[in-house]
Amino acid sequence: MTTSADQSTSIGFRNNLLNKLGALSNANYRRYWLGSLASVGAIQIAGMAQGWLIVDKLGGSPLSIGALGAATAVPTILVNLFGGVLADRVDRRKLIISVSAASSLLLLLLAVLDSTELIEIWHVIVIASVQGLVMGFDGPVRSSYFPLLIDRKHMMSAVALGSVMWQFSRLATPVAGGFIIRFGGTESVFYIGVLGWVSMFLVMISLRVKSPPPSKSRNVIEDMLEGVKFILSRRDFVLLIGLTYATHFFGFQYIQLMPFFVQRLEVGAEGLGILFSIVGLGALTGTLVVGRIRANKKLGFIMIGGSVIFSISLAAFAYSTNFFLALFYLYIAGLANTIFFVVAMTVLQLRVPERIRGRVMGVYTITFSLIPLGAVMGGVFATAYDERIAVVVGASILAGIFLIVGLSQPMIRNLDGTKISET
Repeated sequence: MTTSADQSTSIGFRNNLLNKLGALSNANYRRYWLGSLASVGAIQIAGMAQGWLIVDKLGGSPLSIGALGAATAVPTILVNLFGGVLADRVDRRKLIISVSAASSLLLLLLAVLDSTELIEIWHVIVIASVQGLVMGFDGPVRSSYFPLLIDRKHMMSAVALGSVMWQFSRLATPVAGGFIIRFGGTESVFYIGVLGWVSMFLVMISLRVKSPPPSKSRNVIEDMLEGVKFILSRRDFVLLIGLTYATHFFGFQYIQLMPFFVQRLEVGAEGLGILFSIVGLGALTGTLVVGRIRANKKLGFIMIGGSVIFSISLAAFAYSTNFFLALFYLYIAGLANTIFFVVAMTVLQLRVPERIRGRVMGVYTITFSLIPLGAVMGGVFATAYDERIAVVVGASILAGIFLIVGLSQPMIRNLDGTKISET
């Protein structure tokens, strides 16, 4: 017979467990997180395979990789602001369903073209540009939807779990992708990516959490401007979003150029997967580190220092002639960069008003498009010199930006983890 004391103990244990789980204590968020993990894996593995397809199978040059980056990034940037407005106007759940369906079909087309040997470089670039348009809606709506699934007290947990999702995907999918490319070809990777997006589609169909009713809206341009004006009125938002833009444009050129480092290190497709995965392992470690330092009074100083270490590690990786040293530097880079990302995203999510969350996140998520766009700059430097110079130049510029901001902006340098939600 169960006593009241036993019931109290059981309830206490359950509550303690749920507190430790943070955002995962919510069943809807757990389901959403798993679906997102599948679709993020599809994004990661398909992006890796596209670069490998162009360089290895189709004999593309660094400029071809740069063109792929531009084709992905420019449409996304153009749509991001409108995607943010749409996320504040419509049912965000239905918008994610539409994005998932479109992404599934685009990857399926790429897979069919590749498997029938009809694929050409321009096919990859055109499909990437259409996918870029679709992803212009994906970033803002995802960033504005997940807060609807959680309590405010679990915001940093949810942001950290979002980082874990991306980093675990970066850890697992490249290794798998490298072996799949070797034994099944790039077309097999694209088919698997289709399954990832279909999984997200089915999860969103099963969820019943809808967006709050939108306020009476004016025209699209006025709505866009309202979000931009809010950001410009807040120095903390301008600085954190600006630093995030700089990080992704200057600091992530190595991602698109990685096939050329693989050739230099002579480690093949499996080595490509391992190099990408070690970044994910470092980032996953960084997410755990953030969980331990999130209440630190010197969180801003730690965040800036992490970004400088990220830049130094990238430069060291660029000139590594030993595969294992290259892995070490990439691991440190992934760890250090994640500290900045999680802290910055948490501050923004806690301080943005709900009614304009989609529009502000639309501006913020432009940052992810700057990764392939930065590859255009990287491709130019790699063509004129080599890929090592391209990465070092980007990393040096990024380190300089963070040092200038750290020295001149006490609002960022003195960010206090115990007061992170204060406006």
